[in-house]
Amino acid sequence: MTAKNSEEDDRRTRITVLVALAANLLIAVAKAVGGLFAASPALLSEAAHSVADSLNEVFLLAALRRSRRPADHRHPFGYGKERFFWSLLAAVGIFVMGGCFSFFQAFEALTSGGQEESRGGYVAGLVVLGVALLAEGSSLARAVHQVRVQPGDGIGSDPALRTVLAEDGTAVIGVLLAAGGMALHMVTGRIEWEAAASFSIGMLLVYVAYRLGRSARDQLIGEAGDPEMYRGIRELLAAQPEIDNVAALHTMQLGTDSTLVAARIDLAPGIESERLELVLERVKRAVRDRWPEADQVFLDVVNAPKPVHER
Repeated sequence: MTAKNSEEDDRRTRITVLVALAANLLIAVAKAVGGLFAASPALLSEAAHSVADSLNEVFLLAALRRSRRPADHRHPFGYGKERFFWSLLAAVGIFVMGGCFSFFQAFEALTSGGQEESRGGYVAGLVVLGVALLAEGSSLARAVHQVRVQPGDGIGSDPALRTVLAEDGTAVIGVLLAAGGMALHMVTGRIEWEAAASFSIGMLLVYVAYRLGRSARDQLIGEAGDPEMYRGIRELLAAQPEIDNVAALHTMQLGTDSTLVAARIDLAPGIESERLELVLERVKRAVRDRWPEADQVFLDVVNAPKPVHER
């Protein structure tokens, strides 16, 4: 992926995040008002879900901006891992603000035994959820479209896009769960249906937060690069006439479009020390030309040839 393509992907991701943020802010207000009016724990759980999503989208916008800062003396490999850090915070936000509040609403509904204030209030709440479903569905469609048009690994390579897609997908499922719980409560008069809906929404959010958090953790502590790229680099190094053996090869993701490559190589016999630097630069250039994301390439030569004057 070239720098130009990477910047274009970031621009599209930023638009996707902004669309999701605008939708969630409007929906959060509507759900909160509807939930208070209908005294619906399921709808209030969904309001908390939308608030959590809105805060997380702010985190993702910060990730997109900060991860593009150029390398400096304090961070010589750049700031690409900022995106993983802010994605981890987004996962924590989903767990705390969305999941835990939903569990609280389920517990509160079961212990209070509350009833709906009026049938009209619940009808209004269901209308709010219908509008929310359209808004969340539109945001999800935007995220899915970007995944389809983005080259390379798509969702797997961009934690911001992955988080937005997960949030929008769970939001649509959450709206359906809340609507089902409210409808059954309205028909049967039993608050347990809404408590079950709130609990289900909480479980869904906790699961999504766990999956997103685990992925961000793996990337923060140093996840290996793409296995296909790893195999290709090993084959390229082994095919060089000057390299006798690839003793070790390691890769690590530094960002969505930056990968560190470190290899220990044995040179073929007969290579003069004067040629060594030229050979290494040519090999590094060949790796970077084929895999532009491998922008940090280090080759450690085992048993390097000695200069002529030392022999």
